[in-house]
Amino acid sequence: MLFKGQTLGKYKIIAPLGSGGFGTVYLAQDTWIDKKVAIKVPHRQGLDFGELLREPRLLASVNHPNIVAITTAEKQDNVFFIVMEYVQGETLENIIAARGALELNRALDYTCQISNAVDHAHRQGVIHRDLRPANVLVGEHDMLKVADFGTSRFLEIAAHGTTVIGSPPYMAPEQFHGKAVFASDLYSLGVTMYQMLTGALPYDTPAPADLDKLMSGELVSPPRLKNPSIPKSINDIVMKAMAPDVATRYQRAADLLEDVLAARGSTRRTPAPKRHEATRGRDDAQSIQSRLRAREAPAARFCWHCRKPLHARTDRCPFCGESQ
Repeated sequence: MLFKGQTLGKYKIIAPLGSGGFGTVYLAQDTWIDKKVAIKVPHRQGLDFGELLREPRLLASVNHPNIVAITTAEKQDNVFFIVMEYVQGETLENIIAARGALELNRALDYTCQISNAVDHAHRQGVIHRDLRPANVLVGEHDMLKVADFGTSRFLEIAAHGTTVIGSPPYMAPEQFHGKAVFASDLYSLGVTMYQMLTGALPYDTPAPADLDKLMSGELVSPPRLKNPSIPKSINDIVMKAMAPDVATRYQRAADLLEDVLAARGSTRRTPAPKRHEATRGRDDAQSIQSRLRAREAPAARFCWHCRKPLHARTDRCPFCGESQ
């Protein structure tokens, strides 16, 4: 346990940010360059140094705008710690707890950003194993950063293969048997989508007696039953992501992302309801004017890399810096 004002080399502890089963994260000041950073101190300090380095080495392989970046790993005063970027903002968990169900476009934007992070990690051979709103940080301009990548992978390597790892409400059925695969992260993403769209989890934390129902899908009811305003296409994506059978679930985050973008586009083209005969002429004139303005207005653009919206004339994304 570190305390306010304590120093570890050039880092001065400001305050604790949170603690979990694997370590405690602190807000600290890099006194050399006057910059705030996040410092993660693993609880198991007695591990072999090579084992302690597994997590930061794994995190270093997943460099992406939607993933909390690692700066370095150090050992000072016999304390091993990992230095990461500090993301000022709220967790997605806190936002849902305070506001309930998110507005549809916002929920889908968050889904796209999380999907990009997961897809990148999977391409590097990294499975998150504990993807949930508490591990998603929402920073400035609604820029999301997925945190705690690699922790579960590191602990599984240090343990023995079939360790059950994750947070039960978000765990895929196979994770309860210690058999996490890439599609397990997509199940967790499906639960996260469900929570963003409805403000509630699809089911309570499964008890041992509920595992058979979880495996058969009996515990899950469609999110549209809790929020009828959810488009059917989005409802279907959530249910496919949460399919209890791994083979019928999304296998790649990129496929889920593609379906979300397609569904998002179709929901924006919903036909208008029929008008009364007396107002039809006026509405037709307004419709023509709207179509003319639409032709003049540039089409909506999104960054190919981080999927954030772009200005019509920009050639570089202001969020991730990628050329368009």
